[in-house]
Amino acid sequence: MAFDKTMNFEREAEILKTLGHPIRLKIVAGLLSEACNVKKIWECLGLPQATVSQHLALLKNKGIIEGRRTGVEVFYTVISEDARRIVEAIFQQSTPL
Repeated sequence: MAFDKTMNFEREAEILKTLGHPIRLKIVAGLLSEACNVKKIWECLGLPQATVSQHLALLKNKGIIEGRRTGVEVFYTVISEDARRIVEAIFQQSTPL
């Protein structure tokens, strides 16, 4: 990849800041494998529902995930291809960082 000095990297930096929190990174990594509702996410992470909801709201506001209503439940999926590539690149390593 050739470096383009005219790029300002604002969008990329914003995505990295958002993914820079361990809980948000775990949420996005999990959502890459399957769409989930809030209850399943907080049960898997072992965190309070309010905490998970706050992180989901931030990810949604930054355009990384979206929620789709199915009946009374909202299922979240990753919609940002940039975030998807970043998280996949992190976890391509065979051993954890």
